[in-house]
Amino acid sequence: MTIPRPDAAPDWDGLLRTGTGPVQQGFLDLVRTTRAYVGYSPELVSGVLQTPAYAAAVLRLVVDFYGIPDDIEAGVAARTARARYIGQEGRTFHILLGEQALHTRLGGPEVMRDQLRRLLDATDLPGLSLGIVPARARLLVHPGGGFSIFDDSRVEVEGYRGGETITDHERLALFRKAFGLLQPSAVYGQAARDLIDAVLATT
Repeated sequence: MTIPRPDAAPDWDGLLRTGTGPVQQGFLDLVRTTRAYVGYSPELVSGVLQTPAYAAAVLRLVVDFYGIPDDIEAGVAARTARARYIGQEGRTFHILLGEQALHTRLGGPEVMRDQLRRLLDATDLPGLSLGIVPARARLLVHPGGGFSIFDDSRVEVEGYRGGETITDHERLALFRKAFGLLQPSAVYGQAARDLIDAVLATT
């Protein structure tokens, strides 16, 4: 599958109608060609860091909600394959999670425990900066919804109404600004691990 040029918005909604596999493969291809990835996910663990079981639970909700073909296995394979590019050949990933992402229950307790352990391991991955915005952190900007920025030239936003690709310079600047204002509220390193450990202990 070929990802459209950055200046040509892909028909994510059209792809989704054929199942989760084509959309997830599209994002995998996009990550493969990206050198600097920036992502913010306030309520769910970022797709780049999801375990197979967690990803399957997420995609199950997508399949059921939209009533699309059930190809979850293909979707999970492509979705989780994004992680292999973290730190590869100088690639950088900067991901912010809202603390709520640690608490949102998907797939049952064991799925969540494995996912939280995956996040603990991820805090030491070369090429990855993982920050968590604590629930009680002072915010400098409205938390808003999740988004991903690819090479500072393209934003992908997903929601109930489908996917949206943004390449307009002025709109891109708003997402860069939002990420820059969210980042000071986040904790990293041991402070992030302490947050994850606290949730893991009660999951």
